[in-house]
Amino acid sequence: MKFSVPALSLAAALALCGIAGPANADLADRKMLTNVEAKNAMTAAVAEAMKNNWKVVIAIADDSGKLVLFERMDGAPSISVGIATGKARTSALFGRNSALLEEAIKTRPGLGTVGELLLQGGVPIIANGVVVGSIGVSGVMSAQDEQVAKAGLMAIKGAEAPK
Repeated sequence: MKFSVPALSLAAALALCGIAGPANADLADRKMLTNVEAKNAMTAAVAEAMKNNWKVVIAIADDSGKLVLFERMDGAPSISVGIATGKARTSALFGRNSALLEEAIKTRPGLGTVGELLLQGGVPIIANGVVVGSIGVSGVMSAQDEQVAKAGLMAIKGAEAPK
């Protein structure tokens, strides 16, 4: 195997500067929302909505607020599509129930400038203290939206109860 002098010099320089890092550096382990658990949450959330005869949109997102699963129940208002996904995104990014953010904006109006949807009905999915996703619901009263989201949350193994 042939190595050029410049390549060897670069490798030596990187090693000396610590830029290359140790060869055995560990990567961080991180929790993530699996499709199986997202489907369990969706099933439970839909069941809660159906039990109450609520026509809602349910969005389940990953830790970055990107959609993992989505369901628009028959008869759910079309405007709820964007609202449910916005609630899920907001809850994932802030790591809090969106109801807390809706309340906080009353005393901190600057929160309204962040570009997220600060309305009740989004709950974060937290496992071992780490946000792994969220559930956002829209279509009925905000407290009812949150009730559906929490029903989905409680179906996820290892998820912490919302605060």
